[in-house]
Amino acid sequence: MIEPVAFQCNPQTAETNAYQEKENLESPEDIAKKALSEFNNFKNTLEAAGIRVTSLKGSSDCPDHIFPNWFITFQDKTMQLFSMMAPNRRIEKKPEMIEHLSKTYKLTKDYSYLENENIFLESTSSMVIDRINRCVYAGISERTNEDQLTNWCKENDFELVKFETNSHSNSPIYHTDVFMFIGTKMIGICYEVINEEYRKMVKQKIERFHDVFEITQGQIMNFCGNALEARNENGDYFLIMSSKAYSSLTSENLTFLEDYYKSILHADIPTIEKYGGGSARCMLAELF
Repeated sequence: MIEPVAFQCNPQTAETNAYQEKENLESPEDIAKKALSEFNNFKNTLEAAGIRVTSLKGSSDCPDHIFPNWFITFQDKTMQLFSMMAPNRRIEKKPEMIEHLSKTYKLTKDYSYLENENIFLESTSSMVIDRINRCVYAGISERTNEDQLTNWCKENDFELVKFETNSHSNSPIYHTDVFMFIGTKMIGICYEVINEEYRKMVKQKIERFHDVFEITQGQIMNFCGNALEARNENGDYFLIMSSKAYSSLTSENLTFLEDYYKSILHADIPTIEKYGGGSARCMLAELF
C-alpha cells in the first residue's frame, strides 16, 4: 500500500474514468487529510486480521499514488513495471520504490518505454489474473491496449480471455478490476457490462475453474467488483472491499461468500472512491 501525501481529483485520469469525480469539490488540503485518515483505517483493518501489509509513503507530485497498479510481482520473486496513460501517473514509478521492491524481486521487464508510443497496459488493473490456472481476463479500453495485452500474455505464458465492455456512461470501462475479481475457488463478475457478443464465451471460460458470484450493474457503481482475496499469516482467506461495496451486498450474496471466506474485511473510504474513482482493490498491490 502507498500512503497518500497529496491525494485529490486527478484531471489527467478523469476523462477515461467514469467513476471519478471530475473536479475537487473541497479544498485539496481537506481531501488529502480525509484520504490519509481513510487509508490508515483501511490498513489497520487488514493488519488486525493478520494480513501483512508493506506501506510506502507516496509523493506530493502524484495525486493517484495511493493506487499502486504500475507493477506486478510473481511467485518466482520477479517483478515487471508497466506503462501508464496519465503523465502524472507515469512518475509514480519512483526510483526509491523500485529500489525497495528490488530487495526482494528481480526486475525482469520494464514496459515504461511504451508510454512514448501511447501504448498502455496498466498492470493488475487492466488485467485480472488467475495465477493458479494461468489465465488473464481483460476488457479493452484506452488504458488496456489490445495488441500489448496479447503480446504480454504470449510472453508470460498466460491464456488470454479478452472482450469489450460498456459502462453506465456508454463508454468502455477503463479497468477490468472495476467489475471483476478472482479468488482461489470463486470469481466475482458483472456479466451485464460485458458486450453481449462476448458474454457466452466469457461465461464458458470462467466456469471451467470457478464458482461464479454474479455482481449487478448497480453494485458496480458501489465498487463491489473492486475486491481482492487475501490470506493472513494463519492461512485464513478473506475478501477485501470497501464499506460502500459491502453495504451493497444482499443477504444472498453474503450467504454465498460465507462458503469461501472466513470473513469480509471492509473499511469506509468514501473520499478515495469519490475523487480517485477506485476502491479497495486499487489500493492494494500483491507481494508474492
